[in-house]
Amino acid sequence: MDFKAVLCRFSIFLLLFILSFAFACSTPSWFPIKKGPPHRAKMKELLDKEVIIVDGEEYVKVLNPEASEGRERPKYLYLPVEEYLSKRGSFTTSAIRKEEATKGFPVTPMKSALAETEREVSVSSVIRPFRELKKRVVIAHFDDRTNHSDEVFGDWVAERLINQIGRRSQRLLFVDYQTVHDFLKKNGIALKDLETPPVLRSIHEVFGIQALVVGELSGPYLFATKGAKDQEETAFAIIKVETRVVDASSGKVLKTFSSSNPIHATKEKGTFSEEKAKMKAIDLAISTLGQSLAKELEGLDWFCRVAKVEGEEVYINAGRLTGLKVGDVMEVLRPTKPGEEPGVKARVRIGGWFGIDGSIGKLIEGERPEANDILKIARTFSDTESGK
Repeated sequence: MDFKAVLCRFSIFLLLFILSFAFACSTPSWFPIKKGPPHRAKMKELLDKEVIIVDGEEYVKVLNPEASEGRERPKYLYLPVEEYLSKRGSFTTSAIRKEEATKGFPVTPMKSALAETEREVSVSSVIRPFRELKKRVVIAHFDDRTNHSDEVFGDWVAERLINQIGRRSQRLLFVDYQTVHDFLKKNGIALKDLETPPVLRSIHEVFGIQALVVGELSGPYLFATKGAKDQEETAFAIIKVETRVVDASSGKVLKTFSSSNPIHATKEKGTFSEEKAKMKAIDLAISTLGQSLAKELEGLDWFCRVAKVEGEEVYINAGRLTGLKVGDVMEVLRPTKPGEEPGVKARVRIGGWFGIDGSIGKLIEGERPEANDILKIARTFSDTESGK
């Protein structure tokens, strides 16, 4: 073998090895295979974003840049986490531009915003000295407008919505809808009358329910394309969910919400693609709706009622699950006309529990309470000092 030829081949091999090593140490920005950012970096980038998990995959909710240009496009997009991280700069820029266009003034500097946030937090911690008491809510099975002959989504969507709100808020107690349904049936009340003021007041007094959530479904509607084989089938789905929050004590509709999913985010391929697309559409629509409902329901003013009075004992339709404690002082409010500030009729100190979520108290001041009187927790000096 020629020695020069061997030396030449060895030199070429050595040169290629050095180039490969240098290339691996400094991968150019245009190279298609990149090492992903570490987990902590990802968490930092997503700290202020809403992340939705659908079928085990994480999606980030972002403003749609095309929607801000006046086109007929959905307001939000749902992007896989990796795709969002690779295009994060473009979405951040578009969000800032949209804020400037709508508000008409420049973005507040970061230091000022942080200082303002810290000030608000410190003020709110002083203004709200009491622990949060849980409000009772019932979510009725949704009316399915599409009338599927072989599928019923109304009760299933209601259960999913309860789980979604429950994950976002710890200040709500959900009353079982079937229990309310059985109560109405036992008393000869038609289900269609559930939203009427007399029926709402009845379930409010019996179950302590403060708000009723009812709604309707439109969909899910499927769009599928089939190829030569089942594995090539592609499906999309869209659903619209409309809800109303009704005050159980007055029968007034407090707020309405409507939510639908972006159809492109439900794309599924292969076997069972249609069913997977349906589930993804429901999860996406409910995720947005759950956030709005949780905020609205948490903002309700908490109160409870006197269930009955026997001798010196006052039975109250709220207890340990609601967040009350033995020793709490409850103020019994005097009935007033709309717009008037209610006066304190009496004070009751809680001494024990009854039933699933009821309490028993004794009158310590004022007039004798009556059944259905409204109670609120007293704001005492000791509570303010201890921050309860």
